[in-house]
Amino acid sequence: MASVVAIVGSYRRGGITDQAVDAVLEGARENGAATEKIYLIEQQIEFCRNCRMCTQDKDPARGECVHQDGLESLLRKVESATAVVLASPVNFYNVTSIFRRFMERLLVYFHWPWGRNLGPVLRSKIRMKKAVLVTSAAIPALFIPLATGAPRALKVTARILGARPVGKLWIGLAGSQPNETLRLRTRARAVRLGKKLA
Repeated sequence: MASVVAIVGSYRRGGITDQAVDAVLEGARENGAATEKIYLIEQQIEFCRNCRMCTQDKDPARGECVHQDGLESLLRKVESATAVVLASPVNFYNVTSIFRRFMERLLVYFHWPWGRNLGPVLRSKIRMKKAVLVTSAAIPALFIPLATGAPRALKVTARILGARPVGKLWIGLAGSQPNETLRLRTRARAVRLGKKLA
């Protein structure tokens, strides 16, 4: 049975990004998948210390972080899922700081021993999972990949987690109202994308 875990980097529930994720998960459930949504704002995830202790072992499994926080259980859920939804609104031209904090902690998936000056190497390049990427911004959707770093950040995160994007949803002209509703056409597209994950 397919299972989909959504990682949401929004600061609030019910916004455009959150509504889009709900629609994606609805589509996955319609095709028989089990779904779970995780709000990063509600997780106890510490900032990366950049101590690189997690990167020293060459074992293909991810390294162990010195922090004993909520990341371990979150990553176990992602690793056991068959697909992921990665979502963050654009804040100051990129993903939110809580999504970036999550990204930085994914260093556990890299091998980077002391003395290697060429940078970290991803432990595994196998990408068996499917992913749908979601972001929203006040600018037109066409400009989101041109004027912000959010799409690239979401793609990099998917790659690190062993997922290949099968769909993306860049939602433009968002945030014009305090309690905005996802446009029907966008919602329908999100549902279709979710069905690809099941």
